[in-house]
Amino acid sequence: MLAIGAPEAAWSQARTPAPTAAAPGVLVAAPKAAPAPSIVDRGRYLAQAGDCIACHTIPGARIFSGNRPMPTPFGTLYSPNITPDPETGIGRWTADEFYRMMHTGRGRDGKLLYPAMPFASYTRVTRADSDAIFAYLRSVPPVRLPSRDHDLRFPYNNRALLIGWRTLYFDEGEYRPDPSKSAEWNRGAYLVQGLGHCAMCHTPINALGGSSEARAFQGGLIPMQNWYAPSLTSNREAGLGDWELKDIMDLLQTGVSNRGTVYGPMAEVTFNSLQFMTDADIRAMAVYLKSLPNTDTGSTEPGRAPIRAAEQQMYSQGQRIYAQQCASCHGAQGKGKLPHYPPLAGNRSISMTSAVNPIRMVLNGGYPPGTRKNPMPYGMPPFAQSLNDNDIAAVVTYIRTSWGNRGAPVTVREVNVLRSATVE
Repeated sequence: MLAIGAPEAAWSQARTPAPTAAAPGVLVAAPKAAPAPSIVDRGRYLAQAGDCIACHTIPGARIFSGNRPMPTPFGTLYSPNITPDPETGIGRWTADEFYRMMHTGRGRDGKLLYPAMPFASYTRVTRADSDAIFAYLRSVPPVRLPSRDHDLRFPYNNRALLIGWRTLYFDEGEYRPDPSKSAEWNRGAYLVQGLGHCAMCHTPINALGGSSEARAFQGGLIPMQNWYAPSLTSNREAGLGDWELKDIMDLLQTGVSNRGTVYGPMAEVTFNSLQFMTDADIRAMAVYLKSLPNTDTGSTEPGRAPIRAAEQQMYSQGQRIYAQQCASCHGAQGKGKLPHYPPLAGNRSISMTSAVNPIRMVLNGGYPPGTRKNPMPYGMPPFAQSLNDNDIAAVVTYIRTSWGNRGAPVTVREVNVLRSATVE
Protein backbone atom coordinates (compact mmCIF):
# COMPACT_ATOMS: atom_id res chain seq x y z
CA MET A 1 0.00 0.00 0.00
CA LEU A 2 2.45 2.65 1.12
CA ALA A 3 6.22 2.42 1.16
CA ILE A 4 7.89 4.77 3.64
CA GLY A 5 11.50 5.19 2.63
CA ALA A 6 14.07 3.96 0.04
CA PRO A 7 17.90 3.79 -0.73
CA GLU A 8 21.10 3.88 -2.91
CA ALA A 9 22.47 1.00 -5.00
CA ALA A 10 25.34 -1.30 -4.17
CA TRP A 11 26.17 -1.40 -7.86
CA SER A 12 27.45 2.17 -7.71
CA GLN A 13 30.09 3.23 -5.21
CA ALA A 14 30.58 6.60 -6.88
CA ARG A 15 29.66 9.62 -4.78
CA THR A 16 26.41 11.24 -5.85
CA PRO A 17 27.17 14.54 -7.61
CA ALA A 18 26.20 17.71 -5.81
CA PRO A 19 22.63 18.69 -6.71
CA THR A 20 21.97 21.69 -8.87
CA ALA A 21 19.35 24.26 -7.98
CA ALA A 22 15.90 23.28 -9.11
CA ALA A 23 12.34 24.33 -8.48
CA PRO A 24 10.25 22.09 -6.23
CA GLY A 25 8.78 19.12 -8.02
CA VAL A 26 10.86 19.44 -11.20
CA LEU A 27 13.16 16.94 -12.83
CA VAL A 28 16.85 17.25 -11.98
CA ALA A 29 19.94 15.76 -13.54
CA ALA A 30 20.07 11.98 -13.33
CA PRO A 31 23.02 10.31 -11.56
CA LYS A 32 25.94 9.71 -13.92
CA ALA A 33 26.46 6.11 -12.86
CA ALA A 34 23.91 3.69 -14.32
CA PRO A 35 23.48 -0.03 -13.62
CA ALA A 36 23.36 -2.70 -16.29
CA PRO A 37 20.06 -2.63 -18.20
CA SER A 38 19.29 -6.24 -17.24
CA ILE A 39 18.94 -5.53 -13.54
CA VAL A 40 16.95 -2.38 -14.24
CA ASP A 41 14.53 -4.25 -16.48
CA ARG A 42 14.08 -6.94 -13.86
CA GLY A 43 13.59 -4.31 -11.18
CA ARG A 44 10.95 -2.56 -13.28
CA TYR A 45 9.05 -5.82 -13.62
CA LEU A 46 9.25 -6.52 -9.90
CA ALA A 47 8.19 -2.96 -9.01
CA GLN A 48 5.16 -3.44 -11.22
CA ALA A 49 4.45 -6.77 -9.51
CA GLY A 50 4.53 -4.88 -6.20
CA ASP A 51 2.28 -2.09 -7.58
CA CYS A 52 4.63 0.57 -6.20
CA ILE A 53 3.18 3.22 -8.51
CA ALA A 54 -0.23 3.01 -6.86
CA CYS A 55 0.96 4.65 -3.65
CA HIS A 56 4.03 6.58 -4.72
CA THR A 57 2.61 8.48 -7.69
CA ILE A 58 -0.21 11.01 -7.71
CA PRO A 59 -2.16 10.54 -10.97
CA GLY A 60 -0.72 12.96 -13.51
CA ALA A 61 2.43 13.63 -11.47
CA ARG A 62 5.95 12.38 -12.23
CA ILE A 63 6.49 8.74 -11.45
CA PHE A 64 7.42 7.89 -7.86
CA SER A 65 7.53 11.55 -6.77
CA GLY A 66 5.36 10.62 -3.79
CA ASN A 67 3.09 12.76 -1.61
CA ARG A 68 0.00 10.79 -2.52
CA PRO A 69 -2.44 11.03 0.41
CA MET A 70 -3.41 7.73 2.00
CA PRO A 71 -6.46 8.22 4.25
CA THR A 72 -6.66 5.79 7.19
CA PRO A 73 -8.90 5.55 10.26
CA PHE A 74 -6.00 7.08 12.21
CA GLY A 75 -5.34 10.10 9.97
CA THR A 76 -3.66 10.68 6.63
CA LEU A 77 -0.33 9.23 5.58
CA TYR A 78 1.65 10.60 2.64
CA SER A 79 3.86 8.42 0.50
CA PRO A 80 7.49 9.53 0.17
CA ASN A 81 9.38 10.62 -2.90
CA ILE A 82 11.35 7.54 -4.01
CA THR A 83 13.01 9.02 -7.10
CA PRO A 84 16.84 9.16 -6.95
CA ASP A 85 17.02 12.85 -6.06
CA PRO A 86 19.81 13.06 -3.42
CA GLU A 87 18.08 15.73 -1.34
CA THR A 88 14.40 14.74 -1.31
CA GLY A 89 14.40 11.18 -2.66
CA ILE A 90 16.50 8.04 -2.40
CA GLY A 91 19.75 9.32 -3.91
CA ARG A 92 21.87 8.81 -0.80
CA TRP A 93 20.56 5.44 0.27
CA THR A 94 22.47 2.21 -0.24
CA ALA A 95 21.16 -1.14 -1.44
CA ASP A 96 21.82 -2.51 2.05
CA GLU A 97 19.62 0.20 3.57
CA PHE A 98 16.88 -0.41 1.05
CA TYR A 99 16.82 -4.13 1.75
CA ARG A 100 16.82 -3.46 5.49
CA MET A 101 13.79 -1.19 5.04
CA MET A 102 11.94 -3.81 2.96
CA HIS A 103 12.92 -6.63 5.29
CA THR A 104 12.52 -5.06 8.74
CA GLY A 105 10.10 -2.17 8.27
CA ARG A 106 12.58 0.43 9.50
CA GLY A 107 13.61 3.55 7.64
CA ARG A 108 17.16 4.58 6.84
CA ASP A 109 17.30 6.44 10.12
CA GLY A 110 16.02 3.41 12.04
CA LYS A 111 12.52 4.81 12.60
CA LEU A 112 9.69 2.32 12.61
CA LEU A 113 7.52 2.53 9.50
CA TYR A 114 3.75 2.69 9.64
CA PRO A 115 2.20 -0.58 8.42
CA ALA A 116 0.42 1.10 5.51
CA MET A 117 3.78 0.29 3.96
CA PRO A 118 3.37 -3.47 3.36
CA PHE A 119 6.65 -4.45 4.98
CA ALA A 120 4.85 -7.36 6.65
CA SER A 121 4.59 -8.77 3.11
CA TYR A 122 7.75 -7.28 1.59
CA THR A 123 9.87 -8.92 4.30
CA ARG A 124 9.42 -12.10 2.23
CA VAL A 125 11.16 -10.55 -0.82
CA THR A 126 14.61 -11.98 -1.53
CA ARG A 127 17.75 -9.85 -1.38
CA ALA A 128 18.31 -10.31 -5.13
CA ASP A 129 14.82 -9.01 -5.95
CA SER A 130 15.19 -6.14 -3.49
CA ASP A 131 18.44 -5.10 -5.17
CA ALA A 132 16.80 -5.24 -8.60
CA ILE A 133 13.89 -3.06 -7.48
CA PHE A 134 16.33 -0.60 -5.98
CA ALA A 135 18.37 -0.50 -9.19
CA TYR A 136 15.22 0.32 -11.15
CA LEU A 137 14.18 3.07 -8.72
CA ARG A 138 17.64 4.57 -9.06
CA SER A 139 17.21 4.65 -12.83
CA VAL A 140 14.04 6.73 -12.99
CA PRO A 141 14.25 10.51 -13.51
CA PRO A 142 14.95 12.23 -10.19
CA VAL A 143 12.40 14.76 -8.98
CA ARG A 144 13.18 17.47 -6.44
CA LEU A 145 10.11 17.39 -4.20
CA PRO A 146 10.14 17.12 -0.39
CA SER A 147 7.92 14.46 1.09
CA ARG A 148 5.03 15.68 3.22
CA ASP A 149 4.80 14.87 6.91
CA HIS A 150 2.06 12.49 7.98
CA ASP A 151 -1.07 13.97 9.51
CA LEU A 152 -2.03 11.46 12.20
CA ARG A 153 -4.16 12.01 15.26
CA PHE A 154 -2.82 11.53 18.78
CA PRO A 155 -1.76 8.98 19.94
CA TYR A 156 -1.21 7.39 16.52
CA ASN A 157 1.47 9.97 15.68
CA ASN A 158 3.66 8.37 18.36
CA ARG A 159 5.80 5.87 16.48
CA ALA A 160 6.80 4.15 19.71
CA LEU A 161 3.35 2.57 19.76
CA LEU A 162 4.32 0.65 16.63
CA ILE A 163 6.47 -1.63 18.78
CA GLY A 164 3.30 -3.21 20.14
CA TRP A 165 1.79 -3.51 16.67
CA ARG A 166 4.90 -5.23 15.34
CA THR A 167 4.94 -7.65 18.26
CA LEU A 168 1.39 -8.71 17.46
CA TYR A 169 1.34 -8.66 13.67
CA PHE A 170 4.83 -8.65 12.14
CA ASP A 171 6.78 -11.83 11.43
CA GLU A 172 10.11 -10.91 9.84
CA GLY A 173 11.78 -13.21 7.32
CA GLU A 174 12.25 -14.02 3.63
CA TYR A 175 9.94 -16.48 1.92
CA ARG A 176 10.95 -20.08 2.48
CA PRO A 177 9.87 -22.53 -0.25
CA ASP A 178 7.71 -25.45 0.77
CA PRO A 179 9.60 -28.56 -0.39
CA SER A 180 6.37 -30.55 -0.53
CA LYS A 181 4.97 -28.24 -3.22
CA SER A 182 5.87 -27.70 -6.87
CA ALA A 183 8.18 -24.95 -8.08
CA GLU A 184 5.16 -23.30 -9.73
CA TRP A 185 3.17 -23.31 -6.48
CA ASN A 186 6.11 -21.84 -4.58
CA ARG A 187 6.57 -19.11 -7.17
CA GLY A 188 2.90 -18.21 -6.85
CA ALA A 189 3.07 -18.22 -3.06
CA TYR A 190 6.13 -15.95 -3.17
CA LEU A 191 4.37 -13.45 -5.43
CA VAL A 192 1.02 -13.49 -3.61
CA GLN A 193 2.44 -13.38 -0.09
CA GLY A 194 5.31 -11.02 -0.89
CA LEU A 195 5.31 -8.40 -3.63
CA GLY A 196 1.61 -8.83 -4.37
CA HIS A 197 0.73 -8.24 -0.67
CA CYS A 198 -2.74 -9.59 -1.51
CA ALA A 199 -3.55 -10.39 2.12
CA MET A 200 -3.50 -6.69 3.02
CA CYS A 201 -6.92 -6.25 1.41
CA HIS A 202 -8.33 -9.78 1.48
CA THR A 203 -7.81 -10.32 5.24
CA PRO A 204 -10.01 -8.80 7.96
CA ILE A 205 -8.39 -5.80 9.67
CA ASN A 206 -9.09 -5.07 13.32
CA ALA A 207 -9.33 -1.77 15.19
CA LEU A 208 -5.53 -1.62 15.55
CA GLY A 209 -5.00 -1.94 11.81
CA GLY A 210 -3.67 -5.47 12.21
CA SER A 211 -4.67 -8.81 10.77
CA SER A 212 -4.44 -12.37 12.00
CA GLU A 213 -2.41 -14.95 10.08
CA ALA A 214 -5.08 -17.49 10.98
CA ARG A 215 -7.66 -15.45 9.04
CA ALA A 216 -5.50 -14.72 6.00
CA PHE A 217 -7.45 -14.26 2.76
CA GLN A 218 -10.83 -14.55 4.53
CA GLY A 219 -12.02 -11.19 3.20
CA GLY A 220 -12.47 -7.77 4.75
CA LEU A 221 -13.65 -4.22 4.31
CA ILE A 222 -10.96 -1.93 2.90
CA PRO A 223 -10.77 1.00 5.35
CA MET A 224 -11.61 4.46 4.01
CA GLN A 225 -12.28 3.12 0.50
CA ASN A 226 -15.69 1.60 1.18
CA TRP A 227 -15.08 -1.53 -0.86
CA TYR A 228 -15.18 -5.11 0.35
CA ALA A 229 -12.34 -7.45 -0.66
CA PRO A 230 -14.04 -10.86 -0.75
CA SER A 231 -12.80 -13.99 0.92
CA LEU A 232 -10.54 -16.09 -1.30
CA THR A 233 -11.01 -19.12 0.93
CA SER A 234 -14.80 -19.33 0.98
CA ASN A 235 -16.90 -20.53 -1.92
CA ARG A 236 -19.70 -18.45 -0.46
CA GLU A 237 -17.75 -15.43 -1.63
CA ALA A 238 -14.85 -15.57 -4.09
CA GLY A 239 -13.27 -18.87 -3.16
CA LEU A 240 -11.36 -20.11 -6.17
CA GLY A 241 -11.29 -23.83 -5.44
CA ASP A 242 -13.85 -24.67 -8.12
CA TRP A 243 -12.59 -22.16 -10.71
CA GLU A 244 -10.67 -23.19 -13.81
CA LEU A 245 -7.09 -21.89 -13.82
CA LYS A 246 -7.77 -19.97 -17.03
CA ASP A 247 -10.64 -18.08 -15.41
CA ILE A 248 -8.44 -17.06 -12.48
CA MET A 249 -5.65 -16.02 -14.84
CA ASP A 250 -8.00 -14.01 -17.05
CA LEU A 251 -9.48 -12.21 -14.06
CA LEU A 252 -6.06 -11.28 -12.68
CA GLN A 253 -4.44 -10.31 -15.98
CA THR A 254 -7.30 -8.71 -17.93
CA GLY A 255 -9.89 -7.92 -15.26
CA VAL A 256 -12.57 -9.97 -17.05
CA SER A 257 -13.23 -13.70 -17.10
CA ASN A 258 -16.11 -16.10 -17.51
CA ARG A 259 -16.50 -16.11 -13.72
CA GLY A 260 -16.47 -12.40 -12.97
CA THR A 261 -15.16 -8.88 -13.52
CA VAL A 262 -12.99 -6.69 -11.31
CA TYR A 263 -13.94 -3.16 -10.29
CA GLY A 264 -12.82 -0.63 -7.72
CA PRO A 265 -9.42 -1.11 -6.03
CA MET A 266 -8.86 -4.50 -7.68
CA ALA A 267 -9.28 -2.93 -11.11
CA GLU A 268 -6.44 -0.56 -10.22
CA VAL A 269 -4.26 -3.51 -9.20
CA THR A 270 -4.87 -5.20 -12.55
CA PHE A 271 -4.24 -1.96 -14.45
CA ASN A 272 -1.07 -0.91 -12.61
CA SER A 273 0.41 -4.29 -11.90
CA LEU A 274 -1.00 -7.65 -12.94
CA GLN A 275 -1.49 -6.94 -16.64
CA PHE A 276 2.28 -6.52 -17.03
CA MET A 277 3.20 -9.84 -15.45
CA THR A 278 4.17 -12.85 -17.52
CA ASP A 279 1.70 -15.61 -18.24
CA ALA A 280 3.93 -17.98 -16.26
CA ASP A 281 3.85 -15.78 -13.15
CA ILE A 282 0.09 -15.19 -13.42
CA ARG A 283 -0.44 -18.93 -13.76
CA ALA A 284 1.75 -19.55 -10.70
CA MET A 285 -0.33 -17.08 -8.69
CA ALA A 286 -3.51 -18.79 -9.89
CA VAL A 287 -2.16 -22.20 -8.89
CA TYR A 288 -1.37 -20.93 -5.40
CA LEU A 289 -4.66 -19.06 -4.95
CA LYS A 290 -6.66 -22.07 -6.11
CA SER A 291 -4.92 -24.18 -3.46
CA LEU A 292 -5.92 -21.97 -0.51
CA PRO A 293 -7.78 -24.09 2.06
CA ASN A 294 -11.54 -23.80 1.98
CA THR A 295 -12.89 -22.30 5.18
CA ASP A 296 -16.57 -23.05 4.52
CA THR A 297 -18.53 -25.14 6.97
CA GLY A 298 -21.83 -26.66 5.91
CA SER A 299 -23.53 -25.25 2.82
CA THR A 300 -21.46 -23.26 0.34
CA GLU A 301 -24.37 -20.88 -0.20
CA PRO A 302 -24.97 -17.97 2.20
CA GLY A 303 -28.12 -18.35 4.21
CA ARG A 304 -31.01 -15.98 3.65
CA ALA A 305 -34.12 -15.46 5.68
CA PRO A 306 -37.32 -15.35 3.61
CA ILE A 307 -38.39 -11.87 2.56
CA ARG A 308 -40.90 -10.56 5.06
CA ALA A 309 -44.18 -9.01 3.97
CA ALA A 310 -42.82 -5.55 4.80
CA GLU A 311 -39.97 -6.13 2.32
CA GLN A 312 -42.16 -7.45 -0.48
CA GLN A 313 -43.01 -3.94 -1.68
CA MET A 314 -39.30 -3.12 -1.93
CA TYR A 315 -38.72 -6.35 -3.86
CA SER A 316 -41.49 -5.49 -6.33
CA GLN A 317 -40.15 -1.96 -6.75
CA GLY A 318 -36.68 -3.37 -7.41
CA GLN A 319 -38.03 -5.80 -9.98
CA ARG A 320 -39.61 -2.91 -11.87
CA ILE A 321 -36.43 -0.81 -11.75
CA TYR A 322 -34.34 -3.79 -12.85
CA ALA A 323 -36.55 -4.33 -15.90
CA GLN A 324 -36.25 -0.66 -16.84
CA GLN A 325 -32.55 -0.04 -16.13
CA CYS A 326 -30.62 -3.32 -15.97
CA ALA A 327 -32.21 -6.10 -18.01
CA SER A 328 -30.98 -4.80 -21.38
CA CYS A 329 -27.40 -5.66 -20.38
CA HIS A 330 -27.71 -8.30 -17.65
CA GLY A 331 -30.75 -10.11 -19.04
CA ALA A 332 -34.25 -10.53 -17.69
CA GLN A 333 -33.12 -13.62 -15.77
CA GLY A 334 -29.78 -12.12 -14.69
CA LYS A 335 -27.73 -14.38 -16.96
CA GLY A 336 -25.62 -11.54 -18.39
CA LYS A 337 -23.85 -11.51 -21.76
CA LEU A 338 -20.32 -12.78 -21.34
CA PRO A 339 -17.67 -11.57 -21.54
CA HIS A 340 -18.93 -7.99 -21.60
CA TYR A 341 -21.79 -8.02 -19.10
CA PRO A 342 -21.30 -10.32 -16.09
CA PRO A 343 -24.15 -12.54 -14.90
CA LEU A 344 -25.95 -11.56 -11.73
CA ALA A 345 -27.69 -14.89 -11.19
CA GLY A 346 -25.45 -17.14 -9.11
CA ASN A 347 -22.87 -14.37 -8.79
CA ARG A 348 -21.24 -14.73 -5.38
CA SER A 349 -20.08 -11.12 -5.31
CA ILE A 350 -23.77 -10.14 -5.42
CA SER A 351 -24.95 -12.38 -2.59
CA MET A 352 -22.04 -12.13 -0.12
CA THR A 353 -22.85 -11.19 3.46
CA SER A 354 -21.52 -7.69 2.78
CA ALA A 355 -23.67 -5.73 0.31
CA VAL A 356 -21.11 -2.95 -0.03
CA ASN A 357 -19.87 -3.85 -3.51
CA PRO A 358 -23.22 -4.20 -5.33
CA ILE A 359 -24.47 -0.99 -3.72
CA ARG A 360 -21.28 0.82 -4.79
CA MET A 361 -21.58 -0.48 -8.33
CA VAL A 362 -25.17 0.74 -8.73
CA LEU A 363 -24.34 4.09 -7.14
CA ASN A 364 -21.06 4.83 -8.86
CA GLY A 365 -20.79 2.44 -11.77
CA GLY A 366 -17.35 1.47 -12.94
CA TYR A 367 -15.19 -0.06 -15.63
CA PRO A 368 -12.90 -3.03 -15.64
CA PRO A 369 -9.32 -1.93 -16.33
CA GLY A 370 -8.31 -1.37 -19.93
CA THR A 371 -5.42 -3.78 -20.35
CA ARG A 372 -3.14 -4.92 -23.14
CA LYS A 373 -5.23 -8.04 -23.67
CA ASN A 374 -8.57 -6.26 -23.19
CA PRO A 375 -8.03 -2.63 -24.24
CA MET A 376 -11.69 -1.53 -24.49
CA PRO A 377 -13.79 -3.21 -21.80
CA TYR A 378 -17.47 -2.58 -21.38
CA GLY A 379 -18.52 -0.83 -18.19
CA MET A 380 -21.37 -0.04 -15.84
CA PRO A 381 -22.93 3.45 -15.79
CA PRO A 382 -23.56 5.18 -12.47
CA PHE A 383 -27.13 5.53 -11.22
CA ALA A 384 -26.50 7.84 -8.25
CA GLN A 385 -28.00 10.80 -10.12
CA SER A 386 -31.04 9.03 -11.56
CA LEU A 387 -32.04 6.73 -8.68
CA ASN A 388 -32.67 7.77 -5.09
CA ASP A 389 -31.58 5.75 -2.05
CA ASN A 390 -34.93 3.95 -1.85
CA ASP A 391 -34.70 2.95 -5.53
CA ILE A 392 -31.15 1.64 -5.17
CA ALA A 393 -31.97 -0.30 -2.01
CA ALA A 394 -34.91 -1.84 -3.86
CA VAL A 395 -33.03 -2.89 -7.00
CA VAL A 396 -30.04 -4.25 -5.07
CA THR A 397 -32.41 -6.19 -2.83
CA TYR A 398 -34.10 -7.62 -5.91
CA ILE A 399 -30.76 -8.66 -7.46
CA ARG A 400 -29.50 -10.21 -4.21
CA THR A 401 -32.66 -12.28 -3.70
CA SER A 402 -33.63 -13.35 -7.23
CA TRP A 403 -32.71 -16.25 -9.56
CA GLY A 404 -31.52 -18.41 -6.68
CA ASN A 405 -29.31 -15.71 -5.14
CA ARG A 406 -29.40 -15.95 -1.36
CA GLY A 407 -28.20 -12.54 -0.24
CA ALA A 408 -30.03 -10.58 2.43
CA PRO A 409 -32.15 -7.52 1.57
CA VAL A 410 -30.41 -4.16 1.97
CA THR A 411 -31.71 -1.10 3.72
CA VAL A 412 -32.08 2.48 2.59
CA ARG A 413 -29.69 3.46 5.37
CA GLU A 414 -26.93 1.22 3.96
CA VAL A 415 -27.26 3.00 0.62
CA ASN A 416 -27.33 6.44 2.23
CA VAL A 417 -24.15 5.76 4.21
CA LEU A 418 -22.25 4.68 1.08
CA ARG A 419 -23.62 7.55 -1.01
CA SER A 420 -22.47 10.04 1.63
CA ALA A 421 -19.06 8.37 1.98
CA THR A 422 -18.30 8.47 -1.73
CA VAL A 423 -19.35 12.08 -2.41
CA GLU A 424 -16.19 14.07 -3.10
